[in-house]
Amino acid sequence: MQFKHPEILYFLFLLVVPILVHLFQLRRFKKEYFTNVRFLKALTIQSRKSSKIKKWLLLATRLLLVTALILAFAQPFFTSKDESPTQKDIYIVLDNSYSMQAKGKKGALLQRAIQELLEVTPESLHFSLLTNTEAFWNTDIQSIQKELQNLQYSATPFQLDPILNQIKAHPSPYKKEIVVITDGIGLESKQLKTINDNEDLSFIIPKAEQQNNVSIDSVFIRQTLDNFYELGVQISSYGENTQPISMGLYNEKKLVAKTRFTLKKQKQVIPFTIPKKAFHGYVSLTDNGLTFDNTFYFSISERKKSNCISIGEAAKSNFLARIYTSDEFDYHNSTLAQLDYNQLEAQDAIILNEVEEIPQALQTTLQSFVNKGGNLILIPAAKGEISNLNSIAQKLGNVVFQSLSTNEKLITKIHFNHPIFKNVFENQISNFQYPKTKSSFTITSTSPAILSYQDESPFLISSNKEAGTLSIFSAPLNRENSNFQQSPLIVPVFYQLAQSHQMNDIDALTIGNTDSFFVKTTIAEEGVLTIKNENEQFIPIQQILSTKVKMNFGEYPNLAGNFSVFNNKQWIKNISFNYNRSESDLFQNNEKLLSNNVQIDSVATLFNHIQSENNDSQIWKWFLIFALLFLVTEMAIIRFMK
Repeated sequence: MQFKHPEILYFLFLLVVPILVHLFQLRRFKKEYFTNVRFLKALTIQSRKSSKIKKWLLLATRLLLVTALILAFAQPFFTSKDESPTQKDIYIVLDNSYSMQAKGKKGALLQRAIQELLEVTPESLHFSLLTNTEAFWNTDIQSIQKELQNLQYSATPFQLDPILNQIKAHPSPYKKEIVVITDGIGLESKQLKTINDNEDLSFIIPKAEQQNNVSIDSVFIRQTLDNFYELGVQISSYGENTQPISMGLYNEKKLVAKTRFTLKKQKQVIPFTIPKKAFHGYVSLTDNGLTFDNTFYFSISERKKSNCISIGEAAKSNFLARIYTSDEFDYHNSTLAQLDYNQLEAQDAIILNEVEEIPQALQTTLQSFVNKGGNLILIPAAKGEISNLNSIAQKLGNVVFQSLSTNEKLITKIHFNHPIFKNVFENQISNFQYPKTKSSFTITSTSPAILSYQDESPFLISSNKEAGTLSIFSAPLNRENSNFQQSPLIVPVFYQLAQSHQMNDIDALTIGNTDSFFVKTTIAEEGVLTIKNENEQFIPIQQILSTKVKMNFGEYPNLAGNFSVFNNKQWIKNISFNYNRSESDLFQNNEKLLSNNVQIDSVATLFNHIQSENNDSQIWKWFLIFALLFLVTEMAIIRFMK
């Protein structure tokens, strides 16, 4: 026999109380004889014997009553020896994302959950444990003790559905008991709809005592001066953060600037000015909240000129020469007749400016150019054949040109959330001098618009194709047809469209992001690029594209930091990686989504529940019945026995 609450057995010492009471009642009295009572002697002896028996019976029933009550509250049980057809396989899902850094009553949520698992998990219990990054199938607590103690935070936010899919795919003849230990950050209702009838899902939600937090979300170049960069550090505040915050800027681990500020709104930009040269470092602050989002790593490479060519009449391309200046671009224009096809592969951007007939050979070359990571900008000619435009637009961007409309239209909407406008505008503006077009094509596409007309039809769209980008205007931009060349929008639009991937911007990637990264370099066919720093090294998935190498990092690296790209031992460039900031807001706890699911208050309660299901735990009811019987017996002895 075992006990669910063995500590209650200490109350068995209370059995001393009825024994002491019994002994007190049996104390000796001094005899005092007086006259006229001798005839009562025989009756007294008989009554005394009867009284002794009654007291011994009362003592026995009281001892048994107290014993039965104590044993009932200790909840005895026998371990089941037979395999029950209702036996369950236990799966514990442990959230080890960075939001579990938050402090609870007994320390960091993740560390406390691990400690509880190590302390209260029965050694004989077999279960499976899954985290964001690891899976331990059909194991026991002793086998994974070291791994649990060394478990690190995951760089990727907590996602329940892929873990549930792993559990579903794991074969088992029994019903599955799934217990998720998470703070609720990142949970979505759709993730809870994948549970079937053969699975029980319950949650343990540890509570964070401190939810206030300050996060560094991004770093960007606000302004490029002759000799300096003006940086903007985007700060987010969650909760009440009224204390002054210190923040330092480090280059190659050396402090180069420091500031102190007080947050006055939820999002705030803190400026720094640095020399206009390569930078490889980070910005860091100190607060009382989470620590993973207090440091933001970034790299700025030496500025290189982007190679850019426009194909079309020189008179219609003069405005491009004013945008693509010689200090940042190696730009030139060529007519279709004088075009050197061999030069196209070395370009970063090609502007096809109102070419009335695009030859098939040029279409094939442009398609290869985009597929290898180039940026193609297409400005249609009013006299161009729609079929000719569609032959290249459909192949590269799934864009369809339809009829040419001669109705004048105003360009009224800027889609600020489009990637090309990232860090371009400090404020979103809606009231500006609207440019217009006299004639335009109707185009249809699934790609997002960058600029739109007042009737919501697209004026400029951009779509990614393989490694490159195709951007298409719906109208000619010559002065006779449009005043867009006089609009302030033309400079940031064409500047951003022609910029080579990650060439002249801040390199600050997010771990787990699936976007491709391009490095402008040439390597041998069997060569590989390696990413490394002093703590970590890995080889990403990569594809050689003539003058560029396309890389995808997947879930690497494991830790945020400053890294460098190497071709064997040759340094190529610096890049940096950061943790995803989606879990910085601890107030987004989605515990309300779990209202229809079972919630357990602790790991100890979980295993008590499992133990109760797997053992014969009904014995305590019998002890309670015995206690009631002994109570009735005691009352009967007192009432009827003399």
